[in-house]
Amino acid sequence: MRGRMNNGISEAQMLRRICGEYLEMPGLKLTPDQARRLWGLSERTCATLLGRLVESRFLVCTADGAYVRLSEGTSPPRIAEERIDSELSPRARRTSSAVR
Repeated sequence: MRGRMNNGISEAQMLRRICGEYLEMPGLKLTPDQARRLWGLSERTCATLLGRLVESRFLVCTADGAYVRLSEGTSPPRIAEERIDSELSPRARRTSSAVR
């Protein structure tokens, strides 16, 4: 799923958008269906992106299946972003850095 998604937005751009939403709205809690509708993603793409953010310790999946920002013991947003960037392919990193 690396690179560009169906809507032409790169994975890195979409990850930044999702992180931005969580940073701008403290306490945001979304189910996978809510997240999918909010960002206009397919079920598979949304699950993959949310999974990446859980792996990077930016989000956590609650017992009821919703995704919230991991606020205690989490890395600052910049470090979480760098972790995400480091996992992207070199081509995706070049594309995302041009957007900044």
